Amino acid sequence: MQQIDQWLAAFASFVWGLPLLILLVGGGYHLLWYARFLPFRYIKKAIDITRGKYDNPDDPGEISHFQALTTALSATIGMGNIAGVAVAISVGGPGAIFWMWVSGIIGMSTKFFTCSLAIMYRGKDTAGNLQGGPMYFIVEGLGKRWKPLAMFFSAFGLIGALPVFNVNQLNQAVRDILLVPNGIQTGFKTDLVFGILLAIVTAVVIFGGLKRISETAARLVPAMVVLYFVSVLIILAINIEEVPHYFLLIFTDAFSANYFKGEAMFGGALGGLILLGIRRGAFSNEAGIGTAPLAHGAAKTADPIKEGLVAMLGPAIDTLIICTLTALTILVTGVWQSSGQNGVSLTASAFQQAMGVYGNYILLLCIVVFSISSLFSYAYYGKKCMSFLIGAHLQHYYHFLYIGSILLGATTSLSAMLNLIDSAFALMAIPTMLATLLLAGRVMQAAKDSLGSSNY
Repeated sequence: MQQIDQWLAAFASFVWGLPLLILLVGGGYHLLWYARFLPFRYIKKAIDITRGKYDNPDDPGEISHFQALTTALSATIGMGNIAGVAVAISVGGPGAIFWMWVSGIIGMSTKFFTCSLAIMYRGKDTAGNLQGGPMYFIVEGLGKRWKPLAMFFSAFGLIGALPVFNVNQLNQAVRDILLVPNGIQTGFKTDLVFGILLAIVTAVVIFGGLKRISETAARLVPAMVVLYFVSVLIILAINIEEVPHYFLLIFTDAFSANYFKGEAMFGGALGGLILLGIRRGAFSNEAGIGTAPLAHGAAKTADPIKEGLVAMLGPAIDTLIICTLTALTILVTGVWQSSGQNGVSLTASAFQQAMGVYGNYILLLCIVVFSISSLFSYAYYGKKCMSFLIGAHLQHYYHFLYIGSILLGATTSLSAMLNLIDSAFALMAIPTMLATLLLAGRVMQAAKDSLGSSNY
């Protein structure tokens, strides 16, 4: 396992090199300027669309705008916001959060384009059902000769959609917060039992299909965001005198990299810090990776720009709000320098430092809801990739692979699972961003038509 871990780490570092950084960040920056900040100018409209103000029951699709957003958010608001932020701070220090913000701001524009394309170029699977996602807008938008690129996305989407990181961190949280403090011995057997129980719960939901997934997510996501939001605000209020200092430190350390402990990139520690922040930001909000268009592509709408505006709210909620609150919680409590922990355990230490043992249990409840809702959405993503590759009549076989991977995530190391998903996300981003950049002009033409119409 140590050898596999080393291979995965080396491969993840290789694929997350300068070329991908240019494609993901440079491409997103280009889209931001090309659209003249269009998504940001229509935030109020995006909120109104999400609330259902412009819904038309006769529009094609399976789920509402709100359900599409919550399904996508249930995949992104999760361990990326709790464990991912903790990993970023433990390796990169406060400055890593600034570069996560950069990823989030650029990601808002990227999601606007990718999710608009998911509606604009929906295709049909082998069963004749309307589907959306990067593989469909590549084929329908660029032509059949681009199908190998669509298959490339789908192949690595099968891996990127596996829940191994979420399960690993959920298991770690249960072990560190619930079992060990109560004198229960932990090891491979307890990890395996936990994995089996979680696999059973997941199977019950995912075999119900997208409708059950979206309905479950629509109920869970708002509640978990509010609970986590309120808990973190209480911790920040307790440590209010420390908040201005650490908020400023996020900006200053972003360009000094004084606390960076990882590998130097592009000639120095600052390059390594930038790459770390972008990488963790991409893991958190998944902008440009291609997962969100899989959910938004099923939205019940005939207007692609509507869905693009709804989708761009995702990185704002996910990275600019939730990740920032988590980061400040870890920083103001001081655990990032005193505990020596990583991942979800570091965030748990922050909650315990501020709120005692009750803080741990509140966080555990949030983690359980975050993680389980993420499991439902990722199962849908992977199934759509399987359908594109081998046909809709065989897509259900992905569920067995997916459920089996839960056992893998529960019984292996954090670093191995993180590097596995990081690598898959990097390879999914290549076809997603290439196709989006090539089709961006068509999105802007549709935006001019839609935003100037009586629909708004």
